[in-house]
Amino acid sequence: MPLVTSKKILVDAQKHGYAVGAFNIENMEMAQAIIEAAEELKAPVILQTTSGTLKYAAPEIFASIVRAIAEKAAVPVAMHLDHGNGFDVVESALNAGYTSVMIDGSLLPFEENVAVTKRVVEAANVLGIPVEAELGKVGGKEDDHCVEQDTNTDPAEAVRFVCETGIDSLAVAIGTAHGFYVGTPILDKARLTTIRSMVNIPLVLHGASGIPYADVRECINLGICKVNFATELRVAYTEGVKQALQENPALYDPKALGAKAKEHVKELTREKIRMCGADGKAP
Repeated sequence: MPLVTSKKILVDAQKHGYAVGAFNIENMEMAQAIIEAAEELKAPVILQTTSGTLKYAAPEIFASIVRAIAEKAAVPVAMHLDHGNGFDVVESALNAGYTSVMIDGSLLPFEENVAVTKRVVEAANVLGIPVEAELGKVGGKEDDHCVEQDTNTDPAEAVRFVCETGIDSLAVAIGTAHGFYVGTPILDKARLTTIRSMVNIPLVLHGASGIPYADVRECINLGICKVNFATELRVAYTEGVKQALQENPALYDPKALGAKAKEHVKELTREKIRMCGADGKAP
């Protein structure tokens, strides 16, 4: 089917108490693996690229790849810009046909974050495209976005931010971090509960790679509607390539390397979709 926006599938997730998996892609094989896994499990799915990935290839390339695969799929697929680090990047994704965008002004002072987010919302609304934004600072490193220490989302600020910007979903900082964790992450679930009680739009959990299954499930039960996965997918892809070369050191066909990498990404994607409770939720 044609690409869908993220708005309806996230509202459905919010209404029925599950989350949609949002998977970062770096190439065609990852996109194929993720959509194939979603089809097998009859799950809605979001594919996304970061601003850094769009330095590797233009947004038109990624949008075209995902659109071509999604058109042959029977489940809803949205194409999302993850961590758009400025208006120009968001605008390029919108022009390329992305059906969902994120503007990340979380490193800015509150008023500046509001201002840049409002500008993106106004531009996206013209095209009917929903906008995700972030308040508070998710720790770790995502592309050039690096936070040394977590600053969790303030619930009162979250209410004001949603009202002033008109965003469709909010990424909250509750103790997660991008990349892998050195120790066991401590998530502020009480804060998440408070934010959920005060904010009525879908909430997003970033930095889910490496968070224990039970913690992700509890966050979903407490109101998370979209869960982002990136680092683990990259590792799975790389491990697939390594395995192919270990099995046959003389292998040189990129298609064979990609096929093995797809197997690993697909297996992990199935695991994460089930973790989110999205299996069987596609119309």
